[in-house]
Amino acid sequence: MAKDPGRVLIFDTTLRDGEQSPGASLNLDEKLAIAQQLSRLGVDIIEAGFPFASPGDFDAVQRIATAVGSTDGPIICGLARATKGDIKACAEAVAPAAHKRIHTFLATSDIHLEHKLRKSRAEVLQIVPEMVAYARSLVEDVEFSCEDAGRSEPEFMYEVIEAAINAGASTINIPDTVGYSTPAEFGGLIAGINQHVPNINQAVISVHGHNDLGLAVANFLEAVKHGARQLECTINGIGERAGNASLEELVMALHVRRSYFNPFLGREAANPEPLTAIRTEEIYKTSRLVSNLTGMAVQPNKAIVGANAFAHESGIHQDGVLKNRLTYEIIDARTIGLSDNRISLGKLSGRSAVRARLEELGYTLSGDDLDDAFARFKELADRKREITDRDLEAIVSDHTQQLQAHYQLLGVQVSCGTNLQPTATVTLRTIDGKQRSVASIGTGPVDAVCGALNQLVQVPNELVEFSVKSVTEGIDAMGEVTIRLRQNGRLYSGHAADTDVVVAAAQAFVNALNRLVSSLQSQPLHPQQTPLPVL
Repeated sequence: MAKDPGRVLIFDTTLRDGEQSPGASLNLDEKLAIAQQLSRLGVDIIEAGFPFASPGDFDAVQRIATAVGSTDGPIICGLARATKGDIKACAEAVAPAAHKRIHTFLATSDIHLEHKLRKSRAEVLQIVPEMVAYARSLVEDVEFSCEDAGRSEPEFMYEVIEAAINAGASTINIPDTVGYSTPAEFGGLIAGINQHVPNINQAVISVHGHNDLGLAVANFLEAVKHGARQLECTINGIGERAGNASLEELVMALHVRRSYFNPFLGREAANPEPLTAIRTEEIYKTSRLVSNLTGMAVQPNKAIVGANAFAHESGIHQDGVLKNRLTYEIIDARTIGLSDNRISLGKLSGRSAVRARLEELGYTLSGDDLDDAFARFKELADRKREITDRDLEAIVSDHTQQLQAHYQLLGVQVSCGTNLQPTATVTLRTIDGKQRSVASIGTGPVDAVCGALNQLVQVPNELVEFSVKSVTEGIDAMGEVTIRLRQNGRLYSGHAADTDVVVAAAQAFVNALNRLVSSLQSQPLHPQQTPLPVL
């Protein structure tokens, strides 16, 4: 691959770094749904996971490579530490994809070398070309990352990059691993690499960054001006700590300010050709899909995809927008897929209409999955006059969370009211088909339900978040509940929606418990925190 592909490549790491957000773990079906939507969105590379981390991660990457990695699909990438075991597992996992990549990394900052790797610079300069060459012997497309590049001594990093390219790396990634850089510093770092690495014209420069200081998007845009041509980002900016650079913000900044960025790519300012291959009309539905499946709500004031992004409260603003939307809006909402046009779904709607609308929202269901979703739709339609997109999203989100579940909620009954002791009776079915019921009292109906579930499952946990919001407007709206549990410092989230918020709370709690139990059975390695094994 040439140094400059002629546009900005979008490398999506929602399924790898994004999934490392506290409480945001996804099951296999959820990962596949997101990967398929990312393909529709038009991302160039999907980093599908960290195959060596666990059998579950390996299977997920392999399934994504099989389902999404078609000849006309995106590059499917897996992450690997600079060890033969990691790299071999990664190659096997991405093998089914027509276009595959191994992304391997090793730290280059002195603080990481001394305290994490316990290796010298000389050892790193020996390991990098050896492991990159090994990866290159397994696949044609290899990316190498200088972990903690933002705090690395530039001269040493130049040597490492040169060695990686000579060994076969065609993409060099420069991560601001701890979100420490400012835009001027980060742009200068990229400029220095372009100036001082003699063979840099043989590789694409990529950037990866975290948002600890709220500067990730600004840093990336500055990097583009200095020659970076691949941006590693996530939907809704989810990820470690304060998250990653946000895909939708980067893409729309390059879209709206195209005339400003065009000259940095050697184009005329007025060139109308897009700077990325992203289908912007898929942005909003992708954001909603990721939010629903991870249980991580998008804050209302979030740029591009937040609920308030196209809302106007001020009278002066409202007056201007009514006269001409350009007075206070720089983006047409339809550009990101927001439209007032909606298929009206209700109790008389058939399977075809429901399936068609689900596909428009990014969900492809068939067979038993479609049957289950349609049955839930008909059940809800008997209670609500009109079914909205948000209702459909909630239905499918509940269904995908219950797949591969250790516990299935069969029934909830509560008794509460003035001068009554709140009591809940809950029935669960375990993965081996057994049914168990228990009754519990609490300070309220939800507390009683959670107490009953904890008695049934008997897995220690601490409830750290319980939130309820209306999915749609109206007295018959579904209530969406998000619950986060903590055990040994790790968070596990569950979410569910129902017209009865107590039932939604019970299902959300069960979903969180299922993720907790799955994690206990297969603890994944963390690529940033796990010590480097002996080579």
